[in-house]
Amino acid sequence: MSYGTLYIVSTPIGNLADFTFRAVDTLKSVDLIAAEDSRVSGVLLKHYEIKTPMLAYHDHNKEQATPGLLRKLEKGDDLALISDAGTPLISDPGFYLVRAAIREGVQVVPIPGPSAMLAALVAAGLPSDRFTFEGFLPRKKGRQTRMKILAEDPRTLILYESPHRISRTLRDIAEYMGDRQVVIGREITKKFEEFIRGSVSEIREQLSSRSIKGEVVILIGGKKR
Repeated sequence: MSYGTLYIVSTPIGNLADFTFRAVDTLKSVDLIAAEDSRVSGVLLKHYEIKTPMLAYHDHNKEQATPGLLRKLEKGDDLALISDAGTPLISDPGFYLVRAAIREGVQVVPIPGPSAMLAALVAAGLPSDRFTFEGFLPRKKGRQTRMKILAEDPRTLILYESPHRISRTLRDIAEYMGDRQVVIGREITKKFEEFIRGSVSEIREQLSSRSIKGEVVILIGGKKR
């Protein structure tokens, strides 16, 4: 049996110009694009005149949608998986499909590109030789335990966070990790891109009189030994 190929395609995290030639060519050549949100991805596809059909694929329908995608791959169709922004599977849907495809013997090909956590890391000014990516912290259950574990890590810690939870997360960092060096990157690659650097106490003071909007990455200096 000759299977199709599953391409994992990274898309821009804000600036539409941050899209590789290979990614555009791949999305134009495949038979179907599995997109986290076809409305969001439709803007990108229209910009690059990509007319490949799309199918919704996200955490809420992955179990129902995966068998159908596997059948298309088994027929020899090539598929591309994209998320709303950045690299699929990194705090985004996709692992379920990739694992299932590998089990069936399907070739999985990464098409690398933008990633918010790496873009933030290289511009933060914190050590980048060793780091830990934690994604989103638990909102309630397990949050305190997780913070205590992360507090012992000597590596630079990278988190994703919602703007309306920034104050709470900074408060938790101060409580469980102390007055560490922190960098907040927001709206990376977009018009209002900003990096806020300083100790936790300094940043909390800065943000006491202003709000944060847009996509946010938090970087925390590791525990000193």
